[in-house]
Amino acid sequence: MKFCSACGSNVSVVIPEGDNRPRFVCDHCHTIHYENPKIVTGCIAQWQDTILLCKRAIEPKYGLWTLPAGFMENAETNLQGAVRETAEEANASVENMRLFCVFSIPHISQVYTMYLGDLVDGQASAGQESLDVALMTEDEIPWQDIAFHVIEETLKLYYKDKKRGVFTTHYGDIIKQSEDAYRVNYF
Repeated sequence: MKFCSACGSNVSVVIPEGDNRPRFVCDHCHTIHYENPKIVTGCIAQWQDTILLCKRAIEPKYGLWTLPAGFMENAETNLQGAVRETAEEANASVENMRLFCVFSIPHISQVYTMYLGDLVDGQASAGQESLDVALMTEDEIPWQDIAFHVIEETLKLYYKDKKRGVFTTHYGDIIKQSEDAYRVNYF
């Protein structure tokens, strides 16, 4: 950040009085510009023995598979965001939505909230941000082509719960250890 969104003046990185972290602070009007984690929301849309996956048409991870998900928008609930993302990425409607997992990912300052829901009539098609969509069984999932580690963890939890016959809500942190290694802490 170079300029204040309140008055247009330059900003500096300082620790404001009464705070304990460096923040962007306007040199002129002293407005503090907080940067906070982004919330990503999406869903596992089930249809019979399959789930809906989307092949990404945008970066990052162009051409790899993911669950329909994206950044929450202002003035919407987390659940509304998951439903909207599913509609945008897969032209699909979902119902009977319930929270499935929440992952904090501090190295990218994101929090993922994924819901579990039922795909209405098993209907989906590629939206603007998807090259393709597919209903896949566990054996059909291209595990080596999953776009994000958080999606891989979400899918593993889903199939673990499905095998047990009971879906619960999961909470965890995904901690980056190295370029290709992560540690997942569950609570």
